[in-house]
Amino acid sequence: MSQIQSPVLGSDLVLNSYVPIVARIRRLLVVALASGIAYALFLRASKGYCPGGFDADGGYIDAAGKATSAAPMCVTLTLGPSPIVYAAIAFIVIFALNKVLKKAPDVGAALQILGRATAVIGILIAVSIVIAQVWFALIPITDWSSSGPYAFYYPFPFGSVDMAIAPITAP
Repeated sequence: MSQIQSPVLGSDLVLNSYVPIVARIRRLLVVALASGIAYALFLRASKGYCPGGFDADGGYIDAAGKATSAAPMCVTLTLGPSPIVYAAIAFIVIFALNKVLKKAPDVGAALQILGRATAVIGILIAVSIVIAQVWFALIPITDWSSSGPYAFYYPFPFGSVDMAIAPITAP
């Protein structure tokens, strides 16, 4: 009768001393992946503005309420994740792993480096989401005019904003 044995590391003390490091590296990678997914999910927003509209007869009116023959232009802003934040996550992971390989004198130092890298990734994502969402909410979209100069200051590098300008569509 054959028995299935689970793999055991054995009594090699050198090998056993690296198990916590491998576990912490796995934790770092899982936190980096989960943070990237959370960043993509929670950094979505959009808002739009149309200075003008339709009158009772179905014609167009401008922002001042005057009849016009041209369809008023509308602006739509869409907030999404910034590739720079994803690059920062990758940089933090690679930097931490290199530092563990080259400069960690013992297991405790390696665990400390990996723990700090995990915390930095979590803080980076939380701060990026909060700053980008608050900044996006404070963009004065109602100041936009299709006839004059305009500028919006976006939450770069915490988020990426796409701006689309199109004529108003019939209801």
